[in-house]
Amino acid sequence: MKKLLIVLVLLISANQVVNARVSKAEKLALIDLYESTNGTSWLKQWSLELPVAEWHGVKVEGNHVVEINLFRNNLSGPIPESIGDLIHLRILNLAFNTLSGELPNSITQLQNLEILKIEMNRLKGNLPQEIGHMANLLELTAFNNFFSGVIPESIGNIVNLRVLNLSSNNFTGHIPNSIGNLTRLESLGLFENTLEGDIPPNLGQLVLLRELVLANNQLGGEIPKEFGQLASLKVLQIQNNKFNSFKNLEMMDTREFLVFDYDKGDVKLDFKDVNFSKTRMADTKFEDDNENE
Repeated sequence: MKKLLIVLVLLISANQVVNARVSKAEKLALIDLYESTNGTSWLKQWSLELPVAEWHGVKVEGNHVVEINLFRNNLSGPIPESIGDLIHLRILNLAFNTLSGELPNSITQLQNLEILKIEMNRLKGNLPQEIGHMANLLELTAFNNFFSGVIPESIGNIVNLRVLNLSSNNFTGHIPNSIGNLTRLESLGLFENTLEGDIPPNLGQLVLLRELVLANNQLGGEIPKEFGQLASLKVLQIQNNKFNSFKNLEMMDTREFLVFDYDKGDVKLDFKDVNFSKTRMADTKFEDDNENE
C-alpha cells in the first residue's frame, strides 16, 4: 500500500509538471531571452518544444515563471526589453556570463523580484532611474561590469535590501544620500569606481551593516563621525581614496573587525592591524563559482 501511494504521488507530481502552462507573454519573453543571448551556444540549452517547466534553470509555480537561474551558462548579447513581461519573477540570476548592452528599463517592472544577480558580465550604460520601484529586492549584485553614470537616488527606496554590490564598474558622482535609508542593509560594496565627494553621514544609520567596502574611489573629506554607530561592522575598507582626515575612525570599535584597511598616513591612530591584501568583499565576488546549476 505504501509503495502504491508513493507511485501515485510521483505520477501526480509528473502530471503537474507536464500540465504547467505559463502565459503566452511569459513564454515569448523566455524565448526572446534565449534568442537574444545566443541560446544555441549556451552550455545547457533549452529544448523549446518541451514544457517551460522543463527548461534548464526555469522554475514555474502556479503557471507562472518565478525563477530563472542561468548562472555561468555562456549567455552573450543583450538582455531583451521583454524581460519585463516576467512580472512574477522572484529570482533572476544571469551572473558570470558575457551579457552586453544596457540593462533594459523594463527590468524595473519586475516588482516581485527579490534576487537580481547580473555580476561578471559586460553590461554598460546607466542603471535605470526607476530602479527604486523594485521594492521587494533583497539582493542586487552587479559588480564587474561596465556600468557608468551616477548611482540613482531612487535606490534608497528599496528599503528591504540586504546586499548591494556595485563594485568594479565606472560609476561617477557622489554616493547617494538615500542609501542611508537602507537600514536593513548588511553588505554594501562600491569598491573600484570613480565616486567622489564626502561619504554621506547618514550611512551611520545602517546599524546592521557587516561589510562596507568603499576602497579605490575618489572620495574625500573626513570619515563621518557617524561611522561610530556601525556596531555590526566586521569589514571596513576605505583605502585608496582622497580623505583628508581619518580622525573619526577613533569613534569606531575595531577590535572585532575581520578586515580593516585604510590609508595609514595618520600615525596618531593606534588600531589593531587586521589589514588583508584583499577585501573579503572582493574575495566573495566569486562566491558563486560553486553555485548549484
